[in-house]
Amino acid sequence: MDRIAQTFARCKTEGRPVFVSYVCAGDPDAATSKQILLALAQHGADILEIGIPFSDPLADGLTNQLASQRELEAGMTYDGLLDIIRATRAGTDKPIVLYCYYNLLFSFGVENYCRKVRAAGADGLLVLDCPPEEAGDLIAASKQHGLANIFIVAPTTPPARVALIAKHASGFIYYVSRAGVTGERSELASNLATAVQEIKKHTTLPVCVGFGVSTAAHVQAIAKVADGVVVGSALVNVIAAHKDNRVEAAAAVGAKVRELLTK
Repeated sequence: MDRIAQTFARCKTEGRPVFVSYVCAGDPDAATSKQILLALAQHGADILEIGIPFSDPLADGLTNQLASQRELEAGMTYDGLLDIIRATRAGTDKPIVLYCYYNLLFSFGVENYCRKVRAAGADGLLVLDCPPEEAGDLIAASKQHGLANIFIVAPTTPPARVALIAKHASGFIYYVSRAGVTGERSELASNLATAVQEIKKHTTLPVCVGFGVSTAAHVQAIAKVADGVVVGSALVNVIAAHKDNRVEAAAAVGAKVRELLTK
């Protein structure tokens, strides 16, 4: 059983959802980023989702766009990403999922990209703009190198397409709780339970809910209906608030995770 499957099995036995944390690789700089990822693992994150900086992050709201900008301005590179993954893997056995855009894989060669990130310690890929209908090369390379392919289901996805996505997905299904881009929200969508139940008609994979999850109350509400919860912008905003005082950044992010997990 791989790390992702083991994590969902363990959390199910413990009677709680998997907590997936999202931050951007190299934000606000490479050294601090490594500290932040390890702090996330130490303070309650079960899966570490790492965003890869990209010049045109179409699925991301302002918070994550600015994080990508900070990383790119700080000089983040593909080799720098691999170094961060290796450092994180050396410090924790928590699963690592890379959140990225297809052009990054395509430009390096899909098989080459998958081989190198797997060797560095990654467990899965969530490629935002590569739908399953066009993901043949990605799926083949991921299987070859033991990477999970996490696909997204949106509130507007019809049942027939949910079935298609589920057929090609592995690791877990990522349900986007709201139409639009990433970012903190004051309220969750009201139909989460129904949406998750519909997805589960088509797959035995775990379902995680993300986009807009901002508070402990949100986390608790999602815990009642899904296998996992993804928090991103709320953590990235903490990093942004400490970009000029980086010594405290990792501790502040760890404190935010504990706050989000408070019942």
